[in-house]
Amino acid sequence: MSAVTLEKPAKTPVLTRETVRGRVSDALKLSGRIFRTLAEPQVVVTLGLAVLLIGSAIGVAVSAHQNRELYNTLSDLQVDRDAYHRQWSQLLLEQSALSAHGRIERKAVDEFEMVVPGREHIVLVPYANTDRFASVTK
Repeated sequence: MSAVTLEKPAKTPVLTRETVRGRVSDALKLSGRIFRTLAEPQVVVTLGLAVLLIGSAIGVAVSAHQNRELYNTLSDLQVDRDAYHRQWSQLLLEQSALSAHGRIERKAVDEFEMVVPGREHIVLVPYANTDRFASVTK
């Protein structure tokens, strides 16, 4: 079982000019006290320090966000660098395989029908005297 209570409705106060003037006067007095208190040196210093603290906290948050973004960018660049390093290593291996002397010699014989000349086909060219050519160029 539950109990039910009936309450009388609260009376709403009637606003008159005097009550409104009294409340406005009280509000003005209160705001005057607040502004006089805010003008005291200790309160000004405290508020200034509070503003600096909030500004510093916002600066720390922005700095941490930028740090995270830069770290993510650095990680992406390191992944790219490693991929390029792997590709460079593979290209070096491919270059060494393609430039092997045996492969080049085999390709010359198979595709271009080249042969190693015998001793009878080798001609030695005598060393030219450069003094003889020096007078011609002058």
